[in-house]
Amino acid sequence: MQTLNKTLLAFWKEESGLTIVEYALTGALIAVVAITALTTLGTTISTKLGTIATAVTPAA
Repeated sequence: MQTLNKTLLAFWKEESGLTIVEYALTGALIAVVAITALTTLGTTISTKLGTIATAVTPAA
């Protein structure tokens, strides 16, 4: 029973597996921020180009 307790305690204190989880969460957070920023930027550029196209197009 003592060996089992030592093994479980060693497993509980082991932190190398957490590093992978932290990297995965950080990568996911960066991806979400990048997608949000690029979507907003794309919408803004599309609106500006539409305004320019309307201004340049001669009235019929």
